[in-house]
Amino acid sequence: MSEQVTCPECGARWQDSITCREHFERMLAWEFEDPAGAERVHHLTVLCYGIQHPSLYSLHGLAEAKALLVAFVERGESPASVRRRNRQRLDSGRRTWKIAGTAALSQRPVRWPVTVAAVAPGDPTGYCARVEAWARSICQMLGEQD
Repeated sequence: MSEQVTCPECGARWQDSITCREHFERMLAWEFEDPAGAERVHHLTVLCYGIQHPSLYSLHGLAEAKALLVAFVERGESPASVRRRNRQRLDSGRRTWKIAGTAALSQRPVRWPVTVAAVAPGDPTGYCARVEAWARSICQMLGEQD
């Protein structure tokens, strides 16, 4: 019988105690093995994971992550164009706020329809499509929260 634990941040069920972080690291390994796939979805993978695990971000960093995800998914912007547009504004020598969280970020729990635990299981076949669907589901939830 397998043990089930729930992630305190995203609510994912940890089947056999495989944590969200372990799923995320598996996905990053797949990206390392498939540079074309990584180019297609790495920016989405990192943002989706971080948004659903908000303690990784400061309040300002979380707001920026959400805005980036919307730019990528809803407006179809490329990582290169977003980097060019935000280079100066987000430069660590210029910005007055931290990206990373310094303490657990308290916010009302969100029931995410898709989590890293639903995207990572299995093999890398179809991985990019699963990440893109994950990103769309998060954008939809963010739109419903506004």
